[in-house]
Amino acid sequence: MRIRLDRVQDHAARENAALLAREALDAMTTRQGYGGAMVDRIVALIGALDTRLRTRAAQELRRILPGATRPGEPARGSVLRLLTAVGAGLPGDPLAAERSAELERFGLEHAVAYGSGVAAAAEAELAAGRTLSPPVVAHLRRCALETYHQREMTAVARKLTDPVLNVGEPWAERALAHAAAADDTAAWRALLAHAATATSAKPTAAWDTAALAAVAPLGADAVRVAVLDWLPLAGRPRTFALTAARHGPDANLTFDAFNANALRGLTWILALLPAHPDSARALGALVETSLKKVPGLGPVNPKVANAGVNALARTDGAPALAELARLTARVTYKATRKLLEAALDNRANALGLSRDEVEELAVPAYGLTGVGHAEIRLGDATAHLTVHGTRAVLGWTAAGGRTVKSVPAAVRRDHAEELKELKAAVKDIDKMLGAQAERLDRQFLARRSWSYPAWRARLLDHPLVGTLARRLLWSVDGTAVGFAAGELRTLTDDPVTTGTEVTLWHPVDRDPAEVVAWRDWLERHAVTQPFKQAHREVYLLTDAERATGTYSNRFAAHIVRQHQFHSLAAVRGWRDQLRLCVDDEAPPATRELPRWGLRAEYWVEGEGQEYGVDTTESGSYLRLRTDQVRFYPIDAPQNTAHCYGGGYRMGTHGGRAPVEPLPLSAIPPLVLSEVLRDVDLFVGVASVGNDPTWQDGGPDGRFRAYWTSYGFGELNQSAETRRALLERLVPRLAIAGRCHLEGRFLHVKGELHTYKIHLGSGNILMTPGDQYLCIVPKSGGAAADPGYVPFEGDRVLAVVLSKALLLAEDTKITDPTIVSQIRR
Repeated sequence: MRIRLDRVQDHAARENAALLAREALDAMTTRQGYGGAMVDRIVALIGALDTRLRTRAAQELRRILPGATRPGEPARGSVLRLLTAVGAGLPGDPLAAERSAELERFGLEHAVAYGSGVAAAAEAELAAGRTLSPPVVAHLRRCALETYHQREMTAVARKLTDPVLNVGEPWAERALAHAAAADDTAAWRALLAHAATATSAKPTAAWDTAALAAVAPLGADAVRVAVLDWLPLAGRPRTFALTAARHGPDANLTFDAFNANALRGLTWILALLPAHPDSARALGALVETSLKKVPGLGPVNPKVANAGVNALARTDGAPALAELARLTARVTYKATRKLLEAALDNRANALGLSRDEVEELAVPAYGLTGVGHAEIRLGDATAHLTVHGTRAVLGWTAAGGRTVKSVPAAVRRDHAEELKELKAAVKDIDKMLGAQAERLDRQFLARRSWSYPAWRARLLDHPLVGTLARRLLWSVDGTAVGFAAGELRTLTDDPVTTGTEVTLWHPVDRDPAEVVAWRDWLERHAVTQPFKQAHREVYLLTDAERATGTYSNRFAAHIVRQHQFHSLAAVRGWRDQLRLCVDDEAPPATRELPRWGLRAEYWVEGEGQEYGVDTTESGSYLRLRTDQVRFYPIDAPQNTAHCYGGGYRMGTHGGRAPVEPLPLSAIPPLVLSEVLRDVDLFVGVASVGNDPTWQDGGPDGRFRAYWTSYGFGELNQSAETRRALLERLVPRLAIAGRCHLEGRFLHVKGELHTYKIHLGSGNILMTPGDQYLCIVPKSGGAAADPGYVPFEGDRVLAVVLSKALLLAEDTKITDPTIVSQIRR
């Protein structure tokens, strides 16, 4: 590049404007062997030339620039800088059109922090009295918000007040259109402009005062209706795509940084308005949208999520409290979860209740008048809102009691608002049911107990939670009970009508015969539990674990997908740090158990060292190798290990001596069982052995032996439970005559082959010669209905049954990827 600089200098010295322009443009459009410093020197050299030479160079640039530009080419900061330097101060601004066109390219860029020349070009446009296009304005604003922004970028961005929000996002463009169409456009613009100043973690008193002043001329109701129209559009696909970055996350999947501040401000404004159920609902949805994961980034925008939580915490009323409780059960992102817990703790302290009590009392009925059902009269029609399992269903009867499949026309016409609220309630119920099922599933380790009257009011007879609680088993004053035929009943179906203390029943401390009897009871009463309870896996101490003493190798030496493992760990209450292929250390996956004074650890490490093969583009490992499970006192120093290579050791900061792991025999059986059940879940779901497309063993075939041993090997505890259940289910299937269980497999006799479906992985072997058959379950597809199943949530069970029903009639299969395998 030094030679190229010498050439530019030589052409300038010889006053050869044509060659000067060509050499400089070639330097700006060639990315071979030059850096920003050399570009700076060329631009500085040309900018110092006299007006006469630059005028001639400008004419040549106008002639040759089109040939150096390819359609759809990304923005080129070096070219923009060259055009600005050559044309600066020239009479008639001869390169104005070219500079504007090149500047326009930056409207499709997310942000350019250094050396782009955008700020100088924008200043030149403004000085010439020209208006910057909205996409370019958006780019400049995003650049100004970059951590390493330049002063001139910030200065020019401050001058840009129109449009008041950045274009490109549906919600922002809806807000801009609303403001433009309103009679009081200036007032709406002022409101949006103030919202965009929400750059701190929480609003100050002065910010709130200014916000209320902005709301006043518009009216609180009008502002609420408008904001609730905009917020659901957050996170929708952009109205025009930004150029994909070579490295890092896709900007098209993230929030515009400038608009994100405005979103935060709008949540704060909602909290200042009179409380409304729709506001709480919209804030809760925005929190979840903002925490959706983006590859290479993580949550879309935790700051917006946190603002939504803060707004809910400042909003009075049951709907806001319900959203806080629901989100607490669902959100796993650490910082946002901490805010949610603090908000509920504050509510609990204000009410003089425990956190658990507040979470229970916060669950609304959503219009349900009985447990799991409601009838709402709308004119001559009646809406039937019913909870089936973990879903709410809305049915209708028209005048005269005639059942109809769709909403009656009269209801759509005369009761539009009530219908809207009903449909919103259905969505809310679905979300809350999932959250409450997860919360109840976590109560086994919470040592939770209830007084009998409180338990009936808050759980068993609650219109919503009762649909879950009535499908679980409980212990009333030491007597195990279930709910059937409208009453609590013992194992012998004797009614139980009173009691003192209630706890959640767990099979770990029950006689195996009692557990089997309760499974029969559930089947007899056709009760499908919301999660495994009577069929819950129990993990008792093994001889091998007694021998190792302080650690379990039961789930060691597995290869699991890191990001799937990470998500599952968060859902189950574990803390886990993504491992990066860097020279760094990380703690193991840990679950703190404060009610027991314990900390469980699952030791994992990054697998492989080849960047781009074993990692994502951002460097996080695709797979982990698993190791031991250990227990420590909850306040013991943290263990850490290198991200790849393992070697865990305990930090001893402050002179503290290392703390030895606790003997597994000293861990309460319930704790040991539930922790190992979590770990079994992590392996059972995230193992690469579950992937039917991995028969080749993954990269370079490295995992072929593991894939085979896991995909067709001995059954783990979850698979053994699945086998026991299938022994009861298979005889009831329509294809029972074609199926039988043998060892680790469900054998299915088709017309073309006999198929062996592994009960742990769902992988398939077929005759003759145990040939592998690859069938990939459709994501989100409707599974075949196997009839009654005693619990929900076993994905592999659903896969095994669906494959069995499919393969029993293998001559009717039309999927070409399957047909090509079974007919070859």
